[in-house]
Amino acid sequence: MSDIWQKYNLKWVILVSIWTFILTIIITIIAEMLFINTRVIFAFMILIVIIFTGVMSDMVGIAVTVASERPFHAMAADRVKGAKYAIRLLKNAGPVSNFCNDVIGDICGIVSGVAGINIILQLQSDVINRSLLTIIMSGFIASLTVGGKAIGKGIAILQSHTIVFNTAKVLDFLDEKLSLKLFSKPNKKNRKER
Repeated sequence: MSDIWQKYNLKWVILVSIWTFILTIIITIIAEMLFINTRVIFAFMILIVIIFTGVMSDMVGIAVTVASERPFHAMAADRVKGAKYAIRLLKNAGPVSNFCNDVIGDICGIVSGVAGINIILQLQSDVINRSLLTIIMSGFIASLTVGGKAIGKGIAILQSHTIVFNTAKVLDFLDEKLSLKLFSKPNKKNRKER
């Protein structure tokens, strides 16, 4: 039983499931409160930002699984700021990818749905019925999300090191300023270099 627990990293699975539940509830409540008194044009802009956040998060998740540690070790030796954090991201590629692709991606998907519903409720008219608006909005959200992620995947594969490095610099800055300690205990197992 202990081997299965470690092999499939069940501790991480339980932790990420609980955090997803909590974050989804919090973000959905905030989104609901935000959209209730927001004009349609601003609600639409927020929807685009939510979809864009999901796409960017997906890019980071793919980049950490594709990038190699090798160039970051050289940068860390030259004391380039953010290089050590990039190595930590890559050593934790599985959880980082899972968090970015699944947790953030799914939350953005749920919240974009909430945003779409709120926009539909505000756009109700006698000319176009709610069912037609719902179909159009669902198609718009899905196409923008899938299309954005398709483009993002290509960019993430080709520019994986740049994306990882820029993400590492941002997280390193936030870690330094807010004392987040996202990777307080670095993973000792060496990741295979590609």
